[in-house]
Amino acid sequence: MKIAVIGGSGFVGSRLIEELLVTNDVVNFDKVVSPLFPHITRIVDIRDKDGLASALAGFDLVILLAAEHRDDVSPINLYYDVNVEGTRNVLASMRENGIGRIIFTSTVAIYGLNQQMPDENFVATPFNHYGKSKWMAEQCISEWQEESDSHASIIVRPTVIFGERNRGNVYNLLNHIAKGHFVKIGSGENRKSLAYIGNVTAFFRYHIAKGFYGKHVYNYVDGPDLSVNELLQIASNTLKRPISKVRIPYQLGMTIGYILDFFAMVASRKFPVSAVRIRKFCATTQFNATKAFSTGFSQPFSLPDALQQTIRHEFIESNIDKVKFFTE
Repeated sequence: MKIAVIGGSGFVGSRLIEELLVTNDVVNFDKVVSPLFPHITRIVDIRDKDGLASALAGFDLVILLAAEHRDDVSPINLYYDVNVEGTRNVLASMRENGIGRIIFTSTVAIYGLNQQMPDENFVATPFNHYGKSKWMAEQCISEWQEESDSHASIIVRPTVIFGERNRGNVYNLLNHIAKGHFVKIGSGENRKSLAYIGNVTAFFRYHIAKGFYGKHVYNYVDGPDLSVNELLQIASNTLKRPISKVRIPYQLGMTIGYILDFFAMVASRKFPVSAVRIRKFCATTQFNATKAFSTGFSQPFSLPDALQQTIRHEFIESNIDKVKFFTE
């Protein structure tokens, strides 16, 4: 199978490409060269409709990972130029080249914060521009899906993804614990749905190998959900480092976040702590992924094992490939 991975130079794409190359012909299309797979990377920006149309000739399947997703993207219109218009450009290029299958990574951010275990039928109530733009991109795919019975799509809404070589939110939390800098904000009783990179890519490969028809939407979460306190305990035990007993109440933490946001704006700097990050950390973010596992898929790694493996790789063992990491 000839597979086009769009946006494959990042964390998820690099792991996915590594696994897909075992049995498939894969080309990575990205606006930057992949640090791991430069030989199969072609420089394309999904905002370039004409460039995409010529690049996608001859492919059987498109996997669309490219997105603007960070909390601090500026200007704001980039979320919509890349996530929405970029998706439209990909679909237009697929029409032009007769490609009828796409796997698209959306996000659980479309549900908003502090919802009660939303499943795929939950009403979309995104709280930020990333979630709004991804929801709009999903609508583009739904419209494309309805154009022909031969079109097939899988939309995957993963929760926070972590794993080796990632420098995202979970890594930042673990890094603060490893350095002894972590101070808990809130009670820690709020529960978090997480997803390990090795399980997410396995889910993609499972459906590619099985084949798919029609339209499918899946939340992706690795069970069981952990409370922040349980996550902290796993990290503490693995790192053999105690967690500070100091705790900052949530409202005080948010006040500190707003003050730091003000100074960040005045100084044109980015701080590791912000109001939106505190709000997300203290929120309950659980999602119902029953549908994903009803397909017959079984996650190869348990969540506690995946966390321990990630911690050992990043903070305990000496790894030559640690020079190649991803900030998403």
